Amino acid sequence: MAKYDLYPEIKVNQYSGAWRGYPRIVEEIKKNIRKEKTIIAVESYIGVHNEEIKTNLVDALQPELEIFADDLAFDGDVITEMVKRNLTDDRVFGVMSHQTLDKFYDKGSLYQAGMQIEQAKGLVVIYGTGASLIAEADILIYADLARWECQCRYRAGGTNWKVSNEEEDPLKKNKRGYFFEWRICDRLKDNLYPKIDFLLDTNVPDDPKMISGDDYRYGLSQAVEQPFRLVPYFDASVWGGQWMKEKFQLDPDADNFGWAFDGVPEENSLYLRYGDVRVEVPALNLVHQFPNELLGPRVHSRFGKEFPIRFDFLDTMEGGNLSLQVHPLTEYIQDKFGMHYTQDESYYILDAGEDAAVYLGVKDNIKLNDMVEDLKKAQEKSEYQFPDEKYVNRFPAKKHDHFLIPAGTVHCGGSNVVVLEISATPYIFTFKLWDWGRIGLDGRPRPVHIEHGKENILLERSTEWVKENLINQIQDISENSVHKEERTGLHELEFIETRRHWLKETIELETKGSVNVLNLIEGDAALVESTDGSFEPYEVHYGETFMIPAKLGKYKITPLENETETFLGIIQAYVR
Repeated sequence: MAKYDLYPEIKVNQYSGAWRGYPRIVEEIKKNIRKEKTIIAVESYIGVHNEEIKTNLVDALQPELEIFADDLAFDGDVITEMVKRNLTDDRVFGVMSHQTLDKFYDKGSLYQAGMQIEQAKGLVVIYGTGASLIAEADILIYADLARWECQCRYRAGGTNWKVSNEEEDPLKKNKRGYFFEWRICDRLKDNLYPKIDFLLDTNVPDDPKMISGDDYRYGLSQAVEQPFRLVPYFDASVWGGQWMKEKFQLDPDADNFGWAFDGVPEENSLYLRYGDVRVEVPALNLVHQFPNELLGPRVHSRFGKEFPIRFDFLDTMEGGNLSLQVHPLTEYIQDKFGMHYTQDESYYILDAGEDAAVYLGVKDNIKLNDMVEDLKKAQEKSEYQFPDEKYVNRFPAKKHDHFLIPAGTVHCGGSNVVVLEISATPYIFTFKLWDWGRIGLDGRPRPVHIEHGKENILLERSTEWVKENLINQIQDISENSVHKEERTGLHELEFIETRRHWLKETIELETKGSVNVLNLIEGDAALVESTDGSFEPYEVHYGETFMIPAKLGKYKITPLENETETFLGIIQAYVR
């Protein structure tokens, strides 16, 4: 069987140069200093190791004047007060910030820095978050960082911007990043995009990579001209399983892997290959810079510069149940968190054990107050187990079943299933109702949000309604001897359409004016090809999620199977 590719790359076919390691990077920057007084700004995404940049890059340039931009910002207590409404007192949820980075700098300090720069006669280097705000740079270097790496640094003791919170709960650090820090950085990055002279990849400590701004922009433009995959990452969970270890060749000594993110541009990265240098950039950069080409004008006009479809894996093989949960209704997520759409989703069962099940919807004729009281009792008293069988339906699950989960539906994946989760992107807004009495991997109780949850549980999503509307709502679209197309969902209240294709020979598909997200759900490998020769053939393997930019219009998929009698399975998702 062809192996799941853990390191998918986009090979950039035209570039001027790429540099790895600080000595080569410094040498290249020096070549671009063409006048005695030159201002270099190294703008850092929050989370970048600025001490590393100072020691290895700034000091190596030997500037006449060196300014650390972070020192000109307000201190952490002032910033925290300024964004208090966004951070809230909750451990997980905040409210989206609409502020800009410049609002967090002291005007007096900026003025003094400007005077110092004006008086300098030689090389001036400004570095850190906000460096580009201090002065107009002759050379602008953007030091970028992936979201997943930000989160890993939080867990390892890294701090948020301007605060000393090494020992703070990583969930709270992540909340501050998600609702505030990443938002202000992304807004500035978008504004700087056409001005960037060099892009600096800082994801691996002490192993930087650099490309020119023109080559960076060209690399992104090439990505929307072809199929591509995001860089996957995998994470353990209290309910995590063992299936992905074998199927995706992961660390066999790890306790478990519960999560796999390989189709979430908000979280994942892109690998851009420039000769012998591989550069990692946040996939969100592509969404922000080429929304019409990637998403399609219709989807872009509806969602803005947001990628609305998410694919990820949940592995509970030899593990435990997911948490019992519900996602917020649209008006609730808008009112409480500043999001304009919610997390409708579905569970596509990629694999299942004999006892596999999915919890979905509530039992007929239950009372919400009774359910909430039992949820609270279970949360407060460790000896009390929530009687899930009294309130929640449990349906058997088998391979290739599809369970639809519009917001407001109580749900939970059971043990011994592998779920391909197909959903809308606001992934962070999950209200856990009951977590089977477990402690998180960090030793802390897992966050439960019964008060939020009770406002969003729809009692009409009950047993018979769920059976009739949410389980295997599969409709035949077309069928011949070599290809069968089925509509598998999602529910009419959800904006994502999913089509399942069984094929033995080449088929042609259309993007239908939307970005397409696909996964190879059965079979060894397939070849994705252009109908007009506009992109090179692209090979995908079992379990891999891949993207087809909307602008490609049409594309072909051909099975690469050893046995010609075997049908290949593909699931395709797009915005209706």
